[in-house]
Amino acid sequence: MKQALQREKSAGFLQSEAEGREELEPLFTVIPVPLERSVSYGGGTAAGPAAILAASQQLEAWDGLSEPLSAGIATGPAVDCSGKIGTVLRRIEKAVQAVIARRSLPVVLGGEHTVSLAPIRVLAGSFPEPIGIIQIDAHADLRASFEGSPFSHACVMRRALEECGCTLMQFGVRALCLEEVQYRQEKRVQHLDGRDIPGINLKKFALPGSFPKNIYLSIDVDGLNPSVIPATGTPVPGGPNWHQTLTFIERAVAGRTVLGFDLVELAPRDGDHVSDFAAAQLVYSVMGIISRNLGR
Repeated sequence: MKQALQREKSAGFLQSEAEGREELEPLFTVIPVPLERSVSYGGGTAAGPAAILAASQQLEAWDGLSEPLSAGIATGPAVDCSGKIGTVLRRIEKAVQAVIARRSLPVVLGGEHTVSLAPIRVLAGSFPEPIGIIQIDAHADLRASFEGSPFSHACVMRRALEECGCTLMQFGVRALCLEEVQYRQEKRVQHLDGRDIPGINLKKFALPGSFPKNIYLSIDVDGLNPSVIPATGTPVPGGPNWHQTLTFIERAVAGRTVLGFDLVELAPRDGDHVSDFAAAQLVYSVMGIISRNLGR
């Protein structure tokens, strides 16, 4: 275990291991977005991005299979989350557009799940082909509105489908309302729900051939079983474990192009280093899957 070091709060993702790699053109650019506006149970998501960046300083550069850091990781400034939600989303969009212009992949750290709408908007508008969203989540997030807001974290995937015309695959969902069940059926949303996962050999999982080749991956930490990352505002029992989640991601993106991803809904708690570290490790493990998929 590496010795804990005092670092500034502004330390970039895995900056502790970045010495000698500063000149690399980054494959990944991390965008912290500490948004906490529509949380509906436990709070704390505004502190999520900073906690992940801090915990990332304790990661090993070798992820068990490769060294994603060798592909280059940059970290941008945190997005200002003050003001109206539309204004905040436009700020995130601007940050994502700047990353894409540098031919880097945006990695958005939330904050609540609403932040995902901004990169999806940008990417859907930047490529002529349709994009597919792979959502790992305990909740479907397909409500038309929740607690008076169409931009609630409980509505983000419905907004993405309606605004951007994306195709959606959901993994791990186990809490949804009748409205969402009906909307799933109407829009033919593909899904592998929490209750179905134990009976599936995920090593043989494959998306349908018709699913878009360009992928955006959205990971809500409550998608995993709460024993993995308990520090989240809306935990639900019965989710996939660590290795099931990574195996699913590996299989889902195989042969496809990941345009970016996010990790959202970490709500740090005093003394709970497990959740912060697991969230940081999950970000880095996904970077490893993407970089290996690219042969980097």
